[in-house]
Amino acid sequence: MNKFGGFGGGNNMQHLMKQAQKMQQDMLKAQEELAETEVVATSGGGMVEIVMTCDRQLVSIKIKPEAVDPDDVEMLEDMLVAGFNEASKLVEEEQKRLMGPYAGAMGGLGGLM
Repeated sequence: MNKFGGFGGGNNMQHLMKQAQKMQQDMLKAQEELAETEVVATSGGGMVEIVMTCDRQLVSIKIKPEAVDPDDVEMLEDMLVAGFNEASKLVEEEQKRLMGPYAGAMGGLGGLM
């Protein structure tokens, strides 16, 4: 055992830190890509369209005029909820696709970041 507590010396620790920094840079790049990526979800057979970025920012909501029935506002509300939930599901799938490789890795660095 050496004076570094058995970790193989300063070179290994330095290598580990470089790996952690690279991983952090890659994660930041993936997060930027998520912020720029949009998903489009529809509900009510295309009556409502929700556009959201993959960092969960609502970009737009489009409602076809025929979806607006003053006597049935609840149906429009339901379509908005369904569209938003579908957009959220699509965002989650995209986040898993882009961030999946980093999911467990950052926790395993033991506070080096």
